[in-house]
Amino acid sequence: MQVLNLPVEIFDHTWSLKIQGKSIGFVPTMGALHEGHFHLIKRAREENEIVVVSIFVNPLQFNRDEDFNNYPRSVDQDLVHLRKLGVDVAYVPSERAMYPELPQIKLDFGLMEQVMEGEFRPGHFSGVGVVVAKLFNHCNPTRAYFGLKDLQQYLLVKRLVSDLSLPLDIVGVPIVREESGLAMSSRNQRLSQEGKRIARTIYQGLILARQLWEDKSSSDETNQTVNAFYREQKGLSMEYVQIVSPNTLRPLENNKLEPAVICVAGYVEGVRLIDNLYLRQD
Repeated sequence: MQVLNLPVEIFDHTWSLKIQGKSIGFVPTMGALHEGHFHLIKRAREENEIVVVSIFVNPLQFNRDEDFNNYPRSVDQDLVHLRKLGVDVAYVPSERAMYPELPQIKLDFGLMEQVMEGEFRPGHFSGVGVVVAKLFNHCNPTRAYFGLKDLQQYLLVKRLVSDLSLPLDIVGVPIVREESGLAMSSRNQRLSQEGKRIARTIYQGLILARQLWEDKSSSDETNQTVNAFYREQKGLSMEYVQIVSPNTLRPLENNKLEPAVICVAGYVEGVRLIDNLYLRQD
């Protein structure tokens, strides 16, 4: 496995592979790799001749310095995992390499970024959009893989690629969960055992929502019951619970025969966790 650190290095390498007709599967990460990332990498391995994984904690997408500084970093161990998984290239740029100057450009995704994560983390998706666009330019991927735990991010990256006519496909990979149901996340490493016990109730609330939805409860009824369940959980503080269209992120007011997903965010031991669950799929 090659480990490259500079944009010119990764660009020249991947461009030469593209000229040879090689397909490149790209998995952008912020490191602290776990089984969820491994599923993305394995999917990329199955569908492409070359697999590139980036590790970069992007400061532009953090709203709080504390969150950025506390984000888990384990590059050496991450590289061990990548070698075991048969990754061809690890791209590990420094902050200075990614941003020689602070970017002046801002990305506006319209209404899709003003709900849920965008409402509570202003500027977050602009930061995501900038770094993803730069990584796509650096790595020349044929396909890029994103976990559907970050459903809103996945949809906005698809919009970015579509609106800018970028020549690659965006592939969404289903959520990977621990045995308790807790969605795998690098942030889980910051939870104590008691914190993980509390955090698993997030998924329990999502299962409750799906049961209510299948019983034809309305959006308001489902939200009220799920929020009441979450309020009963000591140590859990929810930020939002929203039932939306999985295609447009438009809030759904009624339980009709159309796709629906419940998206949630909350705090356990000061760690912000997000999750979602389809209530009805296409």
